[in-house]
Amino acid sequence: MKLISNWKTVIARAHSMWAVYLGILLLFMPDLIYWTTGVDTNPRIWIYASLCAFLYGAVFRLCDQGIDRTKLESHWLIVVAGLALLAMVLVPHLRAVDLVVETPLAEPEIVEIAEITGVPDVAADPEQAFLAAAVPFIGRWEGLRLDAYQDIVGVWTVCYGETKGVKPGDRYTRAECDAMLAREVLSYRTGLHRHFLTETVESRLPVPRDVAFTSLAYNVGVAGAGRSTAVRRLNDGSIAGACDALTWWNKAGGRVVRGLVNRRSEEKAMCLEGVA
Repeated sequence: MKLISNWKTVIARAHSMWAVYLGILLLFMPDLIYWTTGVDTNPRIWIYASLCAFLYGAVFRLCDQGIDRTKLESHWLIVVAGLALLAMVLVPHLRAVDLVVETPLAEPEIVEIAEITGVPDVAADPEQAFLAAAVPFIGRWEGLRLDAYQDIVGVWTVCYGETKGVKPGDRYTRAECDAMLAREVLSYRTGLHRHFLTETVESRLPVPRDVAFTSLAYNVGVAGAGRSTAVRRLNDGSIAGACDALTWWNKAGGRVVRGLVNRRSEEKAMCLEGVA
């Protein structure tokens, strides 16, 4: 095999080569964004964008690319197109990131919520121990935004991802958001418990493990969690095996996502509390 005589020029200015560079950059972009911002973006979009770049390069590999040693138009055109593509892909994802707000805004304009209730008192409701652990744990992973915003597909969302009845301009206190999350968490917990044996619910679900499994259900859905190996193993009495199976749910778009790896690791740690 012999290199072409103008290989240096092709590397520097050919459309096909710059399309390959862009495709490789797009493949690594989720990692670069995570390393610099801590944000996990949807890997599926980056894969599609990279595929488009590689297809672009394949097409131009068959075309007369008009490489001119005195001009730079070829690769700069690709660079500009790549930056525009990155902007279109990246900006919506950054807008969709749930930022944790530690304290409400000063004197917020609160939206009236019908029949809003807080987390029940421990002496009055046995579910308080569960909620006291579940709300902060799940809420930390879901992220809190006190002002309504549009998610990546344009749905108005607020608090910990609540979408029911949310309108532009809505604003809530953290206490109201916590109450919303508490109701949702109890709903998911109830749904997931239907997949457990009575013996499992009575003897294999202490609060930390209950929180871990409910967190999984809240993240992936009751149906998915209910059919999981983790639930099946817990019903069979294999607690350690069930906790380990929680960590298998760590992918989005067919790719392992660091945020999910970290969440599953914490869920596993909670699940194993008290296990020798």
